[in-house]
Amino acid sequence: MHGYGQFCPVAKTMEVLDERWTVLVIRELLSGSHHFNELRRGVPRMSPALLSKRLRNLTRIGIVMRLDEGGRARYELTPAGRELAPVVMALGDWGMRWMTELGDEDLDPHLLMWDIRRNVNRDALPDGRTVVAFELSEARGGRSNWWLVATADEVDLCDFDPGHPAAVRIVAPLRTMTRVWRGDISWSAAQKAHGLRLEGSTSARRAVPSWFNLSVFATVERPALAAP
Repeated sequence: MHGYGQFCPVAKTMEVLDERWTVLVIRELLSGSHHFNELRRGVPRMSPALLSKRLRNLTRIGIVMRLDEGGRARYELTPAGRELAPVVMALGDWGMRWMTELGDEDLDPHLLMWDIRRNVNRDALPDGRTVVAFELSEARGGRSNWWLVATADEVDLCDFDPGHPAAVRIVAPLRTMTRVWRGDISWSAAQKAHGLRLEGSTSARRAVPSWFNLSVFATVERPALAAP
């Protein structure tokens, strides 16, 4: 880790946070990921070796603690790490207001579906098991088909058909589904003008928007016209 050679607390903080992927690893820990494979799913383009290195550094610094959970490593934020929550949220709020342009390279079906999976509104789902299938056109790497299997206790994300009938199939371009998730456009607008289609019973199609809590940044107010 390279330092700035300044006593300023901003400089000292950035010596930790400005390493590539570090803030995103902290974001994942704040979002409820605690095991290595869970963290990997939240940062799918980060190599396992680099993730291991970042976790070791954050543990050494005192932001993360590594616990043994029956022979399996569990990662938790320390009080110092949890205190970064408003910092990470402020970065996300600022990005939603001012970094509005999404390039094709920003569209990641793995991250999108992982984020959707951990924000399913289970209280709004029908009793029993509910399967929602996603077909995301224009997704790179062949990862266009996903399934969420939700029960009262948990939500699983599958990239293979789990063998249970889907209550609803959501068919949309990856960009459209990403924009819905970010709160850029509404479900109804996506269906009217952006190629999103819901397949299933009338009652299930009407209920779909209530089954998902959108991104935590979806409600951030955006300026009508960004400053130059």
